[in-house]
Amino acid sequence: MKTNRPTFKSFRDKALKNPDVKAEYDAMAPLFNIKKQLVAARLAKGVTQEQIALKIGTSKSNISRLESLNNTHMPNLGTLMKYAEALGLRLDIRVR
Repeated sequence: MKTNRPTFKSFRDKALKNPDVKAEYDAMAPLFNIKKQLVAARLAKGVTQEQIALKIGTSKSNISRLESLNNTHMPNLGTLMKYAEALGLRLDIRVR
């Protein structure tokens, strides 16, 4: 039986018509972007969350929280640098 539940896209599009929601969404964009980049880089290198946790001296659950889009905590610069270095990459931060 098919339900008439809205898709995420239709829900998001409707929510973003609210100026307050749109402002908060836009403010969170840089955080979501870095988290997506972390996951993409880790997957491209074929590294698991557990493997990267071991390399930087933390737990898998901390890596999971770091990568989660549901967690809006801003990671510190040192953590981001360690994460990138553990993948053989470097962190590149720009102000535009």
